[in-house]
Amino acid sequence: MGEPLRIHAGIVALFVIVALSNISAAQSSRKHSRTSTDSVRLPGAAFAAMQKIDPERIRAHVRFLSHDLLEGRGTGQRGGDIAAEYIGTQFALYGLKPAGDNGTYLQKVPMVGITPEPETTFSLIAAHGEGKSLKPLDEYVAYDQTQQQQSDVDAEIVYVGYGIEAPEYKWDDYKGVDVRGKVLLVLVNEPPSDDVNFFKGKALTYYGRWTYKYEEAARKGAVGVILIHQTEMASYPWEVVRNSNSGEKSYLKLDGSPKLKVASWVQFEVAKQMANTSGMDLDKMMTDARSRDFHPVAMPVKLKAHMVSKIRPFESNNVLAMLPGSDSRLRSEAVMYTAHYDHLGIRPDMPGDNIYNGANDNATGCGILLEIARTYAEAGQRPHRSMLFASVTGEEQGLLGSEYLGKHPPVPAGKISLDLNYDDIPPLGSPEEVEVSGAERTNFYSEVEAMAKTFRLTIRPDSPIRAWISLAMPRWRDLDLCWDGRPRPKANW
Repeated sequence: MGEPLRIHAGIVALFVIVALSNISAAQSSRKHSRTSTDSVRLPGAAFAAMQKIDPERIRAHVRFLSHDLLEGRGTGQRGGDIAAEYIGTQFALYGLKPAGDNGTYLQKVPMVGITPEPETTFSLIAAHGEGKSLKPLDEYVAYDQTQQQQSDVDAEIVYVGYGIEAPEYKWDDYKGVDVRGKVLLVLVNEPPSDDVNFFKGKALTYYGRWTYKYEEAARKGAVGVILIHQTEMASYPWEVVRNSNSGEKSYLKLDGSPKLKVASWVQFEVAKQMANTSGMDLDKMMTDARSRDFHPVAMPVKLKAHMVSKIRPFESNNVLAMLPGSDSRLRSEAVMYTAHYDHLGIRPDMPGDNIYNGANDNATGCGILLEIARTYAEAGQRPHRSMLFASVTGEEQGLLGSEYLGKHPPVPAGKISLDLNYDDIPPLGSPEEVEVSGAERTNFYSEVEAMAKTFRLTIRPDSPIRAWISLAMPRWRDLDLCWDGRPRPKANW
């Protein structure tokens, strides 16, 4: 197992105090609005809870969840199922109320695994008839989101810049152009800016995510998307795209929402060659896309793709528990704590040690979640609102467990006032900075600022590297529970 994991007691105390004291503050009537210069006077219950924190309990959880026996906790794999049962058992030992299906701690999440088969073909056909067949993984990656064994696409390609429609920023790359039945060529990321009022400046928003590009295109009736990869724009090399799009990918079972027959990426040089063949300049196309005056451009190129997929239906589980609130008027509302338990599982195609144990990502978050749950359950004073504890599945596959939970919450979505999420927390000494992704988009942010001041922590904004740390591991925690159509205040520690 390597070097033993050491959890610094001060870090653990910080996480739990932040949780307890912030909720206490959120439950108060607030005689005045807090400002960024305020600090927090921690309630007595928070200090009492701090004395009960046991870093060794967290260490034990992390060690078990990241053990080779759990085989990397892959989604839909044996080790992931064992992890879910372990977390549910801990909730039961704490005396928490089951909040899953049929009086259990487990919420079944129906999924489908999709693996591209070797028979898949992907070709770019110019107007004059010249074609180029691309090599899988080296020049392109593609999945069929429709969950069909075979799909065929023979469609014109339309360049839509960043592929973003964001009325709040007065930005529309589509300009009302009908893209039904088309394949869209799209840039990754979003228009660059230092202005925090324009796509949040340097902090990437949901509009920059590759999943948004796919979703928006599907909503507009496109049959496919080709994302152009460029390392400088994406903040990660092609190897990340290739490794994250090889083998089986998991999706939620179809629920009637539109999906793409081709959800793909191509190397920058492939896109450049395609533009040159069309008599266009890709660098100029990218520059033009930075303007609000950009209009979609129909290209004299078609995508001809024959998508062949292996389909594997399966079920995974979210793990849910509830601590009912003490106030008869407020207990129907909830504050939620979350941490995903899945990781990347086993890569059979890799020689040697091919288990992705996931100690940091995210056994640490699960250990902290379990210790917070235990502390709440054993506290002498219950909070007014109910506390919902959720360890979700399928995060590494694209926030699938969070999406399903957002669509099927055990408490009505409008009654969940806040979610505090814990993800990938390395036990590396005493913290001086903290990232609280998504908190700045909520009315909870003043509490976060005050708490940071109390603990002499600098709040570090989301960085592009952090936000795009891995294609397979998106970190947009402020948005993974917005699937019911309304923003859900969320902070990721």
